Amino acid sequence: MPQKFQQLKKAKRLKKSSQKWLLRQVNDPFVEKAQKEGWRSRAAFKIIEVDQKFKIFKQGKVVVDLGAAPGGWSQYAVTKVGEGNVVAIDLLEIPSIAGVNFFQQDFLEENAAEKIISELKKIPHNKSGLCDAVLSDMAANTTGDHQTDHMRIIALLEEALILAEKILKEGGVFVGKIFQGGSSNEILKRLRESFSVVKYFKPDSSRKDSSETYLVATGFKSKNFAAEIRKEILRKS
Repeated sequence: MPQKFQQLKKAKRLKKSSQKWLLRQVNDPFVEKAQKEGWRSRAAFKIIEVDQKFKIFKQGKVVVDLGAAPGGWSQYAVTKVGEGNVVAIDLLEIPSIAGVNFFQQDFLEENAAEKIISELKKIPHNKSGLCDAVLSDMAANTTGDHQTDHMRIIALLEEALILAEKILKEGGVFVGKIFQGGSSNEILKRLRESFSVVKYFKPDSSRKDSSETYLVATGFKSKNFAAEIRKEILRKS
């Protein structure tokens, strides 16, 4: 029995919200393409498009993937930077990915930066414990209230940026998910203080009915307000 037929048959037994999600998955060409090409999820195509547009990955560069599950972004990144150069973290356990150093933890915990730096220092050519790119495809659980949900995603993005400011090398890259339709002036201001160029980018692989987009910041400036924090963390590690 064809897989799509089985999925459609299964959808009839689910709640309406679950039916909608499953039917969208079944009819999504990027879901099918991800399955055919062996990617962990359709989200892999988002970071592929970001990379094609902004050239954020190069062989030998070091990458940190925040909220990595189910692993599509790390899976692509390691093909571009080389095995052993990707450190990934998530609250959820994920099946291992060749060449990716994954550990399970909440990146919001106080010791997360120190642990990430410790993992980064294990990379033979990376004794500084810093990285070239920080990626975040995280989104907070939704409440149904647009304003509340927007504030939560902004808060999560800010925390990812704070961590990025602690662990990025000079000239580094930050990629973070955000949702359109709400105020993002403060996060933009902070990004523009810390990076040379900041751009919005909505990949074609993002669903058309989704307000998600990405902030891509390149050219990290190490001589900013985060420099002293970063030095202190490196001193302790």
